[in-house]
Amino acid sequence: MISGSITLRRTISTLTHLSQRIKQTEGEIVQMFKLASPKDETQRLPMTQKFPRNNPSVRTLDERFIRILKIFKWGPDAEKALEVLKLKVDHRLVREVLKIDVHIHAKIQFFKWAGKRRNFEHDSTTYMALIHCLEGAGMFGEMWKTIQEMVRSTCVISPADLSEIVKVLGKAKMVNKALSIFYQIKGRKCKPTSNTYNSMILMLMQEGHHEKVHELYNEMCNEGDCLPDTVTYSALIAAFGKLGRDDSAISLFDEMKENGLYPTAKIYTTILGIYFKLGRVEKALGLVQEMKAKGCALTVYTYTELIKGVGKAGKVDEAYGIFLNMIKEGCKPDVVLVNNLINILGKAGRLADAIKLFEEMKALHCTPNVVTYNTVIKALFESKARASEAFLWYEKMKENGVVPSSFTYSILIDGFCKTNRVEKALLLLEEMDEKGFAPCPAAYCSLIDALGKAKRYEAASELFQELRENSGHSSARVYAVMIKHLGKCGRLSEAVDLFNEMKKLGCNPDVYTYNALMSGMVRIGMIDEAHSLLRTMEENGCTPDLNSHNIILNGFARTGGPKRAIEMFTRMKNSHIKPDVVSYNTLLGCLSRAGMFEEAAKLMKEMNSKGYEYDLITYSSILEAVGKIDEDHVPAGL
Repeated sequence: MISGSITLRRTISTLTHLSQRIKQTEGEIVQMFKLASPKDETQRLPMTQKFPRNNPSVRTLDERFIRILKIFKWGPDAEKALEVLKLKVDHRLVREVLKIDVHIHAKIQFFKWAGKRRNFEHDSTTYMALIHCLEGAGMFGEMWKTIQEMVRSTCVISPADLSEIVKVLGKAKMVNKALSIFYQIKGRKCKPTSNTYNSMILMLMQEGHHEKVHELYNEMCNEGDCLPDTVTYSALIAAFGKLGRDDSAISLFDEMKENGLYPTAKIYTTILGIYFKLGRVEKALGLVQEMKAKGCALTVYTYTELIKGVGKAGKVDEAYGIFLNMIKEGCKPDVVLVNNLINILGKAGRLADAIKLFEEMKALHCTPNVVTYNTVIKALFESKARASEAFLWYEKMKENGVVPSSFTYSILIDGFCKTNRVEKALLLLEEMDEKGFAPCPAAYCSLIDALGKAKRYEAASELFQELRENSGHSSARVYAVMIKHLGKCGRLSEAVDLFNEMKKLGCNPDVYTYNALMSGMVRIGMIDEAHSLLRTMEENGCTPDLNSHNIILNGFARTGGPKRAIEMFTRMKNSHIKPDVVSYNTLLGCLSRAGMFEEAAKLMKEMNSKGYEYDLITYSSILEAVGKIDEDHVPAGL
């Protein structure tokens, strides 16, 4: 049995009929790729066709070779085809083969095979051809290896090649590797040009590495003969704008003009946005005039920034006028611009105009998106329109095929909470969960606050716990709301526990959280502890706001006596946080209750000089104190 099995173990080629078939197949392949004789080729061609001088049958890829490469991939058969066709392995051939629509692994194998051929070395063109193939196939690891091999090789790398390498690495999100290769090639292979630096700067911009952009700019300037151009300045100005380094962006803008370069519409738009952000409205409007004078046409992006800035400055009519003028000048608005204008009109209480603009969108060839509907719904709630009307817009957006976002639900939930329709808000939260949206802290925040105001503290606690369980965390604002209501209902120990919990979880308390806890402490008479927390807040890098100081001032005014309240008030006046009408009323009430009417009268004059009108709180404070004094002076026998 054993010897029999050994006897049967024969190679296929020893079988007579199979051996003949293999020889026949090899013959077919050779015949398939056998070059036609000039005589045969002449008979097959039209009489008008002439042969090119350099025998194109040797230089150009034959369809038959492409066919065999697709069938057999790369291997002995494809190699035999090259030999039969007498195709010389050179840079042009490698580039042509890499263009063929075959599997990427066949291309890699061919590239490696070609690199081992005698009298052939890959150059930058063949390397770059393979790099692009690997990029298209998403084989970024193999692409990185090929780039490293290219750098180690003897091939010459031009500044254009370096720019292209940076771009492909940037697209693959391999920023650190792009920086590494840039400096390797810069040091050994070639000297970067302005275009090369621009490629690096643009890649860093796209990936959010804005700080590194400025460093590269300085290197570029130190090169001496490598001067920044409009592309460089555009990227740098945008980078500084994103970093909030507005003065640097403006300086660069002035510098480029001094160097004889003309800003593009994109650069003007960036600077326009910066001027509006800084509140320099007139400077921004002057920039628009400069654009027009220089013949630089305003784009839809420029108009968006202009309308947004003018509207934010409270010039709603001017913003709408710019919009109308834009249409007259033939610049078509996009949905982003219209959304911004609807938002401006809505915030100004011009709801009818906002809805009218929405209805005009079809004529303007602008299709409303989810942001458009969200903006209208938010404007309806802010203008105190009926909640049912806002909900109709929600139904309308779904009818028109616009899918509500998490923010849509957040707006609706907040709106229903503020109109005391908490149950409807809870139903929307449930619907939001059914739609698969992640827990939205803003929506939970609105609901917890509404339930707290309704003194439904247990329900508020349950929602807070639900958010923690479903998302694994809560935002600082949700913690602040929960702490506020726990403090209001006298459960201060639980509020302190939550405050400590959020710190352990790495959720840094913000000013609202500190204020919520300080308010709870003041409410139960823990004034010194609250005052200590105010100092801790500052030590931890959280800047107290006016409300923070007013909470402590109120504590001193209620239980600490007028002396500490006056000291606190004086500190506020001498700091960058100046007392407001609440501060004045708080101290006025304290002085009145202490019978310090002369001081109260002086404070009222000061209050008046600051432009604060006396309100019901002020008069109530005085009348309460006067009534108390009168009661104290009533004879005991009466």
